[in-house]
Amino acid sequence: MTSNAGYQLAAITALLGCVALRWVSDALPAWWLPVPIAVTLLGVPLAAIDLRQRRLPNALTLSAIGVVGCALLAVAAGAGTPAVLSAAAWGGVGLTSAHLAVHLAAPGSLGGGDVKLATSVGAVLGVVGWQAVLLGTLLASSAAFLLGMAARILRRPAWRDGVPYGPGLLAATWVIAVFPGQWSWA
Repeated sequence: MTSNAGYQLAAITALLGCVALRWVSDALPAWWLPVPIAVTLLGVPLAAIDLRQRRLPNALTLSAIGVVGCALLAVAAGAGTPAVLSAAAWGGVGLTSAHLAVHLAAPGSLGGGDVKLATSVGAVLGVVGWQAVLLGTLLASSAAFLLGMAARILRRPAWRDGVPYGPGLLAATWVIAVFPGQWSWA
């Protein structure tokens, strides 16, 4: 067990507690619960690894696609509509395409792990709505900017060449998944 494992367990417990509070207060329907649970269980270890090592391992990013896919299948069944799956596909493809374009244009600014993570994250955000995809991207970029500023102020040598993007993307996705009704401006 790494020294970081205790913090990860505490974060997972606290975040799942927030999900449970939203559910018991009728703010989240039961059929939506697989999504914030999956985002929490995958997001905390992914964010911790990215913060520590500035990389997102294939074993987790690729597994996340399958786990999120299964969660969204459960949501589609629970909600009684297959439209969930098409929204997820569009969100996943759209966000992955945008991240891939940035990665190809400036490989040092966005890693391959971030591109793979965008598939599962985009699927979740796509189900919430196109506004959520845009907002999630904006929040992730803002989080990376703030991490960069903090790294400069604290003179963090491990992040001299850039800051991890994944934690911001995961945090934004978690917030949007736990508060899904707040992001529609239609």
